Amino acid sequence: MRRTLRIAVLSLAVLPIAAVSTAPPAAADAGAPARRMLAQLKVAKPLSLRGYSHRRFQPRWAHHKGECDAREVILARQGRGVRRNGACLAVKGVWHSPYDGKVLKSVKQIDIDHVVPLAYAWRSGAKRWSQAKRRAFANDLSRPELVVVSHSVNMAKGGQGPQSWRPPRRASWCRYATSWVAVKHHYRLFVTRAEKVALLNMLRTCGR
Repeated sequence: MRRTLRIAVLSLAVLPIAAVSTAPPAAADAGAPARRMLAQLKVAKPLSLRGYSHRRFQPRWAHHKGECDAREVILARQGRGVRRNGACLAVKGVWHSPYDGKVLKSVKQIDIDHVVPLAYAWRSGAKRWSQAKRRAFANDLSRPELVVVSHSVNMAKGGQGPQSWRPPRRASWCRYATSWVAVKHHYRLFVTRAEKVALLNMLRTCGR
């Protein structure tokens, strides 16, 4: 009898521990890596736009695979059912514009957005770069700098930073902010105080 009671007591003592060990882990904070990178970026006032020209970055799209330039690589990478002609130009496909949620079925509706706009990058430190580095930045296929978006939303964004413009679709704020920070961190571009605050506010939507 005593042995039975002792086993019962021990079983009850183990139950809370088992309950804790089988509880689901807390959700990861998707914005944490971006916040760490953002904290490492220099905060400074923007440089003058004097001397800027789109051609200082991108006189044309750089070729990466034979006849395929960076624009066509991005269209193929981010689209569904993309078909190309002999010159590697996309002639058919379906694309999703993350900023406004539009489904695009014609290349005439599409722009390739530079997440960190070229003019904004110029004022964030790219003004001091070599022409070769600026060209590499404008055609970067490794970082999340190039995104297929609708022409209308790209025109609305222009060369503005996150303190002045955010994607109208709130669900894309986390991705937009993490991409912006990743690009700036890789290229060691600085941020303004207002820009940093805006990015932190968007990063709060990660995981929600």
